[in-house]
Amino acid sequence: MFKKLSTSAATVGALAAVVAAALSPAAASAASAPLSGARIASHFDLAKGQTPENVALAPGGRAYVTFAKGRQVAEISPRGAVRILATLPAPADGGVHTPALGFPLTVGLVRAHDGTLYFLYATGTPDLTGVWRLRPGGQPQRIAALPANGLPNGLALDPRTHTLYIADSALGTVWSVPTAGGVPNAWTTAPELAPAGFLGANGLKVHNGAVWVTNMDQGTVLRIPVLGDGRAGAIRTKATGMPGIDDFAFTGHGDQLLAALDASNEVALVQPDGSHSTVLTGTDGLQNPTSIALRGRTVHVLNAGWLTGKDPNLVVAHLGR
Repeated sequence: MFKKLSTSAATVGALAAVVAAALSPAAASAASAPLSGARIASHFDLAKGQTPENVALAPGGRAYVTFAKGRQVAEISPRGAVRILATLPAPADGGVHTPALGFPLTVGLVRAHDGTLYFLYATGTPDLTGVWRLRPGGQPQRIAALPANGLPNGLALDPRTHTLYIADSALGTVWSVPTAGGVPNAWTTAPELAPAGFLGANGLKVHNGAVWVTNMDQGTVLRIPVLGDGRAGAIRTKATGMPGIDDFAFTGHGDQLLAALDASNEVALVQPDGSHSTVLTGTDGLQNPTSIALRGRTVHVLNAGWLTGKDPNLVVAHLGR
């Protein structure tokens, strides 16, 4: 999720510079090894609030996405057709108290093996903010309430323990809750998760016995071991220097990962030692990337167009060995 912008002259000037850089012409695609063949596979409708925030891939080439501003969960067919599965109720106050943003939005999304979708909804109101569940053919249902003054953002599922982990960008907290629902547990409130002016803990994944989290303001990737009793271990910073980092996905090569950088309109390849390089840019079709997922060697990058204000889309690229 990208930053809500003020209307000051300085901010308008900075926005113009960012947009100009993102939209400036280039001679060729900037895709860099090990990525190649980047192309736009699907376009979404900005006027309908189809700003994709998170993605979960499914068998048969299908994908599920949350459209943040549309308050929707949708299915994307292998040919790019969009089918809306659920539209969440709007808060009575319009969501003006949603932390940092001032509008309600659907965010993190995961899919369980039985096809159940779990996702997050942030509204700034206690009656709607929390973890939601959508079973195949069913209706969306909130299964766990989260604090109205928080911004639940990244979501991950540990299928071994049937535990959902939630990154709260406003409160600098990782929550845990069973997939059956119930009262969330503040799994860790480590200071490394806190925001520094806007949004802190953001993207989140479960990988190799740990919960991995990005901090958008700090530009960091963090690793938190899951101890034998389920508690959070000592947090460790694995990478730095990537302000505006959002969601990410592991490539299948150990701890190597691909990260979406909203602010700079890039995708970065982050090595296990923390070094990182740019592998996709706006010239590859990126429009403020928000989430990444892999199906085999195909990389899927969802773009919301928060800053560019145009062409929210899905970019796909090939991941070489």
